[in-house]
Amino acid sequence: MEVTVLVPVRDGARWLRPTLRSLRRLRAPENARVELLFVDDGSTDSTPELLDTFAAHEPRARVLHLEPSGLVAALNVGLENARGLFVARCDADDAVAPTRLQIQWRAALSHGWDVVGSAIRCFPRATLSQGLVRYEAWQNALLDGDAMARERFVESPLVHPSVLMRRATVLDAGGYEEHGWPEDWDLWLRLFSRGARFGKVPQVLTAWRDHGRRLTRTAPHCSLEALSRCRVHHLLSGPLRARPRIWIAGTGDDGKRLAQGLVAAGASLSGWLDLNPRRLGQRIHGAPVMTLEQARAGLGEGAVVLGAVGAPGGRDALRAALTQAGLVESRDWWCVA
Repeated sequence: MEVTVLVPVRDGARWLRPTLRSLRRLRAPENARVELLFVDDGSTDSTPELLDTFAAHEPRARVLHLEPSGLVAALNVGLENARGLFVARCDADDAVAPTRLQIQWRAALSHGWDVVGSAIRCFPRATLSQGLVRYEAWQNALLDGDAMARERFVESPLVHPSVLMRRATVLDAGGYEEHGWPEDWDLWLRLFSRGARFGKVPQVLTAWRDHGRRLTRTAPHCSLEALSRCRVHHLLSGPLRARPRIWIAGTGDDGKRLAQGLVAAGASLSGWLDLNPRRLGQRIHGAPVMTLEQARAGLGEGAVVLGAVGAPGGRDALRAALTQAGLVESRDWWCVA
């Protein structure tokens, strides 16, 4: 058997050398071979030369040189050409632990997982924002499939370059798709809807580099508006399908952005939940703002609450309040921020 490490890259020469050094140290899982597959997406810097030189001295490496066609196309070319039963993602500016494939491979086979993440560590630590530190902690706390499924509409519950995934499962789902929002989150949401099995190992196996040119900082498809479009699309095709009464808990920017997307897609709102007395009695997008107690009569069968409370500690407080009110998470309500 074989496992493929898939590394798409465009103009990544600035950070590529440390990544290549870490990949060279990767150890093969038991009874498996490792393939290092690089997809050069039309780079104009020294990336092609660096990759070809690396492949000339690393027998496990293959390089595919493409005309510039974008990340989604490069990922799909990589999937189609991969030889492995499993594909491990890695970005050209990150680093991987030598034991990463061994640990994730063993977990995938022993648990029957289709997608296996790992804990991550962002670097360089001295320049990390508090928001990224909180995001790292959130990622590293989602350590089983149920937890990831429960919070999958908040944001991507796995860091893409930390993932090992069963190649056939991803291809059967159509591979990566281009919709103008994050291709990885879109893939996980489609796989969840198809019943794929997710897991995550607690070891830190991927070092995720933060820098000003990282796509999650700069690309339009990673903007807050693009994230909201992705969330709305998958909510409407999933938990909100045939559920006509939609309530949003939280009247801040996250809730309003979500409401705008839902209304634009043709959905209507039954109401808003908020504890701020200054908001009570208002109407937003034509729907009234109420306390949880005031809204109880409207939260029966057929209603869905979307928890759009993204402030630190807000999600936990909302979970406690809705649970105390007898609402069941992932059936009656979902976290979305």
